[in-house]
Amino acid sequence: IPPLTTERRQQMGKMIKKNGEDGKIAIRNIRREFNDKVKHLEKDHAISQDEHKRIQDKIQKITDHHIAEVDKVVQAKEKDILAV
Repeated sequence: IPPLTTERRQQMGKMIKKNGEDGKIAIRNIRREFNDKVKHLEKDHAISQDEHKRIQDKIQKITDHHIAEVDKVVQAKEKDILAV
């Protein structure tokens, strides 16, 4: 296997960023689904407004954590690929 050229490394870096962004979009879509479910539970009076707010905050913290993890992995991989 021939060594990677600088141009090919840059292309791979762009692909990594795109895959990372796709992952973050998927995480946000999951967050939206769960927020909709919680909103529906509150609307049906299965949970209180306080509990609704508490659950949404927890969902947001989990989302932020996983998005940060994706960013960390993307940066590490990009650094790894761009290193000569």
